[in-house]
Amino acid sequence: MKVLIVTLRRLGDVLLTTPLVRSVRRGFPDASVDMLVFAGSERILKGNPDIDRVITAPERPTLFETAGLVRALWRQYDLAICTQTGDRPTYMTLAAGRRRVGLVPGRGGGWKRWVHHRSVIAEADTHRVTELLRLADALDVPRQNDLVCPQAGSAAGVMPTAPYAVLHPNPFYRYKRWNDAGWRDLARGLMARGLAVVVTQGRGVEEGAYVDHLFGGDTSVIREQGRLDWAGLTALLQGAAVYVGPDTSVTHLAAGSGCPTVALYGAVSPHLIGPWPVGGVDRPWAPAGRVQRRGNVWVVQNPLPCLPCEQLGCDHHFDSRAQCLDELTAAQVLEAVDQALQQRQTVVA
Repeated sequence: MKVLIVTLRRLGDVLLTTPLVRSVRRGFPDASVDMLVFAGSERILKGNPDIDRVITAPERPTLFETAGLVRALWRQYDLAICTQTGDRPTYMTLAAGRRRVGLVPGRGGGWKRWVHHRSVIAEADTHRVTELLRLADALDVPRQNDLVCPQAGSAAGVMPTAPYAVLHPNPFYRYKRWNDAGWRDLARGLMARGLAVVVTQGRGVEEGAYVDHLFGGDTSVIREQGRLDWAGLTALLQGAAVYVGPDTSVTHLAAGSGCPTVALYGAVSPHLIGPWPVGGVDRPWAPAGRVQRRGNVWVVQNPLPCLPCEQLGCDHHFDSRAQCLDELTAAQVLEAVDQALQQRQTVVA
């Protein structure tokens, strides 16, 4: 039996699909399981033992590239699983699978119900992982709740020998970024607690420039400088006493790795896409709150009356400011950090 799981989304979204992938693998242990993802997103799947092959597609393909992918996929799979309600992933699922299971919108898109032999109606108020695991229910396979992080990586040359914290200051979009003074005060607060501080970053020039702006003259901060791949970041996070980061892929990775994770959320609610702790959530994330905890994850917000607005920041574009994050204090973040460190010490003891 050959199975294809279609997830044409970015890195963090692909990582959130791994509980479904594991559910499929455990439910059909003799099957081969492939994934179709955007080019670049396959990096988050490195070493994943549940996947036999990863197929990549351009995020913005030409008509020629789309036709070539359809020809390569055409009826190659006994079962294709669509993890999205969009047109493109649905078309790819239709092309690839002789039988098909997938998410469909609650309103409209009636043709998508025709495409799938079993349809699961997307629920607007459900966490992304929970929504995906409803596909496991449709396949009559037991749910597996944990994220599967990249494996077989090394953090050599970056990981300190002393206890350490990991900070990832820069999200993909500016409107999810915490204020500069907060990051610097947080680093000082962590050092005062006896922790070395490792700062991670992506490999883009702009991201490096931002981290230079924050910590360029601070020799006490260990700079990862984009040297580690996703498997290496997993190894670094698994050894950390605590991680702090915004709403970004690295934060999802930290939560899934088991590291005590403090996630800083602003305009976007954690209710639907908040970090997924080891073992899953015992109750959904509330849309807003000062400090919330689920398992090994703490979500910190500055609960202004407008939170969560679910907008692209206060100015409604990706490079916007966000008052809720601009006014979030390091003291409030360190409150959650102390809780996370206490939990870590309790587990170790």
